[in-house]
Amino acid sequence: MKDFAGTPGTFTSLALRISQCIFAAGSITAMATTSNFFNFTAFCYLIASMGLQVIWSFGLALLDAYALIRKKVLHNSILVSLFVVGDWVTCTLSLAAASASAGITMLLFHDVGHCNYYNECQKYQMSVALAFLSWITLSVSSLIMLWLLSAGFLVFVFLRMIRSEI
Repeated sequence: MKDFAGTPGTFTSLALRISQCIFAAGSITAMATTSNFFNFTAFCYLIASMGLQVIWSFGLALLDAYALIRKKVLHNSILVSLFVVGDWVTCTLSLAAASASAGITMLLFHDVGHCNYYNECQKYQMSVALAFLSWITLSVSSLIMLWLLSAGFLVFVFLRMIRSEI
């Protein structure tokens, strides 16, 4: 199967994984530097979700770097299935956490009409923005992994059909 941009073991995949890790770490940093984030469950959920994403993305970035150095192809169907499940789980968790945190941030900053700690409100907004950027890069990776898994499945079915006709 031909490698296309974003498949495991390519520079695009490595860049996506590193950007996911950086955006998620930035989101954690912006949120954790405030003094009152622990008063809101959504913000705690955001930190937990982004922490999971940092671990997942960093691990896959290391795997991509290893594959690039060794010039290995990572198209094993079991490995790609693991990538698909992991990406979709972290993608769903990240979107839920970013959306919940965005709702709380909007409530504090716009709907209440004021924020007692203006600097903290800006950090909340920065953290949510970075979480959404992290989610966007993760969703691109997860769609590529799903595409790769389905393409491998279609090739498997096609080869099975050809063998049964012979």
